Amino acid sequence: MGLVWLVVLLLGNSFFVAAEFAVVAAKRSQLEPRAQEGSSAARTALYAMEHVSVMLAICQLGITVCSLLLGNVAEPAIHHLLAGPLEGLGIPAGLSSTISFILALGVVTYLHVVIGEMVPKNMALATSARAVMLLAPPLVFLSRVFGFVIKPLNGLANSILHLFKVEARDEVNEAFTIEQVESIVAESKREGLLTDDTGLLKGALEFSDKTAADIMVPMSELITISSSVTPDELVTLVGKTGFSRYFVIDEDGYPQDYLHIKDVLYADSRLEYGAPIPAKRFRPLFTVTASDEVEEALSQMQKAGIHVARVLAPEGGVLGLLFLEDVLEELVGEVQDAMQRGRYEY
Repeated sequence: MGLVWLVVLLLGNSFFVAAEFAVVAAKRSQLEPRAQEGSSAARTALYAMEHVSVMLAICQLGITVCSLLLGNVAEPAIHHLLAGPLEGLGIPAGLSSTISFILALGVVTYLHVVIGEMVPKNMALATSARAVMLLAPPLVFLSRVFGFVIKPLNGLANSILHLFKVEARDEVNEAFTIEQVESIVAESKREGLLTDDTGLLKGALEFSDKTAADIMVPMSELITISSSVTPDELVTLVGKTGFSRYFVIDEDGYPQDYLHIKDVLYADSRLEYGAPIPAKRFRPLFTVTASDEVEEALSQMQKAGIHVARVLAPEGGVLGLLFLEDVLEELVGEVQDAMQRGRYEY
């Protein structure tokens, strides 16, 4: 019976170890689609992951009990089985008892570490989603049955943590900082599991580090026009520069608004090519500050429905203009087209 209990306790220890690692290692993104499809095992697994503190407590209790019983039941049984044969070999009773004790302790420890700890741990880590769906239902059941033991123990442990100003968590945190995501992507690329030939991932990760001042077009690189420009003058200017946007600057060098070539090309036929372009054809500019993060500037420009923004310096002057295209190219990489002559030829 001692050998039978050895097998039972090893299996019990394996269950609690595998459940412990599966609950911690599994990802919600793998289970939520299955839960939405109606899988009760997936819903139970999600519940276990949302109450990880209690689940780990029942696992630790189970592992402790199984380990203690292995030492108190299985080891004496093996000790007893080995003592007789050793005495039959002519070894004195005292010495045979010591040898059989050492052998029994070694066998039980080896089986406990390998079968009861390492094998279930590695299996749970390798197949965490399947493991947690298989093991979570009985684990949740046990946590409810032995709740009268688990809750006081867990409460006491949390109280001790509170003394050290550490707040216990009921759910494993799956959020990552930008630095952690960069590290994950870099390691995945190094292992050959991920490629980024287009630079899209790199651009997305570095997107948050940029400000409006980093990607704006300086005032010195803009092509300006007067508010009285005519269609003929504009066509000539387009032929020389290849640009599609031209900006009106006031006497103080402050950008007022801009003219897009298509607003002239698609204008009604009454537009006279020798007369100034009507003011209604000019488009307004949005305003951002130089220190605005790119995401914030993009969000503001999207809400306003304006593709070009002035970039204001801290002291109030205008440093340059921010183009929506430049913001998007920071995310997806440089986009070239057949008519583009240079970086700022919009």
